Amino acid sequence: MRTHTLLSLTLLGLLLWASCSRADDTEPSQAEIQEDTSKESTEETSAEEEETKETPEKEKTTEIEEDKDVMILHINNFARALSENQYLLVEFYAPWCSHCKKLEPVYAEAAGTLKEEEEEGGKAAGIRLAKVDVIEEKELGDEFDIKSFPTLKLFINGDRKQPLDFSGKRTAEGMVQWLKRRAGPGVPVLDSADSAAQFIDSHYINVVGFFDNLESEEAKVFKELALDFTDSEFAVSAIPEVFQKYEVKANSVVLFKKFDDGRADFSLSEEGKLDKKNLTAFIMENSIELIIPFSQENADKIFSSSIKMHSLLFINSSVKSQTALLDESRTIAKEFKGKMLFVVLDVTEAMTHVLNYFGVSEKDVPTVRIINMETGKKFNIDSGDLNTNSMRQLCLDVLEGTAKPYFKSEEIPEDWNKGPVKVLVAKNFESVALDPTKNVFVEFYAPWCGHCKSLDPIWVKLGEKYADKDDLIIAKMDATANEVESLPVEGFPTLKYFPAGGKEVVDYTGNRDLETMSKFLDSGGVLPEEEGDDEEDEEDEEDGEDGEDGEDGEDGDDDEGEFVVDEEADDSAEVPTNNTSKDEL
Repeated sequence: MRTHTLLSLTLLGLLLWASCSRADDTEPSQAEIQEDTSKESTEETSAEEEETKETPEKEKTTEIEEDKDVMILHINNFARALSENQYLLVEFYAPWCSHCKKLEPVYAEAAGTLKEEEEEGGKAAGIRLAKVDVIEEKELGDEFDIKSFPTLKLFINGDRKQPLDFSGKRTAEGMVQWLKRRAGPGVPVLDSADSAAQFIDSHYINVVGFFDNLESEEAKVFKELALDFTDSEFAVSAIPEVFQKYEVKANSVVLFKKFDDGRADFSLSEEGKLDKKNLTAFIMENSIELIIPFSQENADKIFSSSIKMHSLLFINSSVKSQTALLDESRTIAKEFKGKMLFVVLDVTEAMTHVLNYFGVSEKDVPTVRIINMETGKKFNIDSGDLNTNSMRQLCLDVLEGTAKPYFKSEEIPEDWNKGPVKVLVAKNFESVALDPTKNVFVEFYAPWCGHCKSLDPIWVKLGEKYADKDDLIIAKMDATANEVESLPVEGFPTLKYFPAGGKEVVDYTGNRDLETMSKFLDSGGVLPEEEGDDEEDEEDEEDGEDGEDGEDGEDGDDDEGEFVVDEEADDSAEVPTNNTSKDEL
């Protein structure tokens, strides 16, 4: 599951990076990453304490102030805010949390939209946004068991005992849609064939539940599910006339869509029960096209899919024969629907870095890559052999486990062994790094990584220092352009020591300075004992926001990321290091 989360974030990051204009010497924007509570909070809290000493604390009353249309709440005015607003979404945050800072303008935009609509008497009446500084308002944080930042909770009709956890998208539009769905009149009832036709024809995707009793347990499950699916419209009907028009039986669900086959029918269990999990998967799977275009707008649908085998068709949309191939491949997509997710990538779009990730250039198209999101293995077809038959055969071979994965590699540079640091690519990695007569210390780097750039002059000095040592090689490999089987690289830079004689590979985790790395090499790949935690902690404090993710993405609901306060809340959280994780793409 960790691999799937990592791959999803990596590809999503590449997609977002490709859609933005950026300077050559900058790193890709960070994805949501966990931060080190003990260090960052101490640092920031100290700064806040100093500021507090200089600025007299303002008296808290029941008055409610606003910051960019977001109500500022504390222990004295919280109850008033609940009593005056039927639907109140509250963000519990920490001033020093980077995720909270990133959410701030998005949250303010959503608040402004809702307030403006309320003033105009629109659908957003009675819906407001507020925030609570949990570091300052510890009592409120304890009351609502806030363990991570930011945490968003919806309070309805002043009920502070059972607030709802926000489960929508953390975008301005996503928040507004989620809140309107919660505050709306509920799922509409289609009481005639004409009203059903009007509803279905007016939406791109809609889901209709056909029930003999709209108060049944199955109908209630359907209505509950509708609250979270803000990208689709939902309706119910109990009218036989409507059943007959759409050729359905009572207690069934149909997803109507304006693409592909036009509709998809969901079957209830043999016991007639409506399983919420199964219906969720059904809606997600059938809300996307047979072949979905790879884009920022579709990223959510692609990466949240329950299907982990993805077939990617790279084409140039300006070439008629390639668009024809796309049309022909729809039959294959239909044949393997539910087993493989089919995605088309147009090289005329701005996605250079995505192409690099898969080792595809514009001259290679049309071409196909299949990636297993669980294992990270990739499979391909040579462009010259690409047709619907070869595409179908590759799908079969991959699903049956008989296809051989491929690993991308740059060509071996002519001067790869001329400098103090040897240049490795996938094609010469085994012959150099796994040479049984040599000890090889390899840096796996990314060209855009700031930490790698900082290490570069030190790494060159290390190479120069040991240049005369025949049995020791200092090397580096661009891990974004080269892949080695059974050698995952999850952060940059990653340093690995390959001892002579085929001994076990050593992951270097010490300080990245010339002295420490020299001691490591002189001792045969053993980190000096005197290099304790104190120096590492200092580095962590300096680079605390460039840490690696824990595995908290497994539930599929933390693409936005959050800062975990309570250590017990996430046992898998890792201590930040001065590395750029692939998750940070």
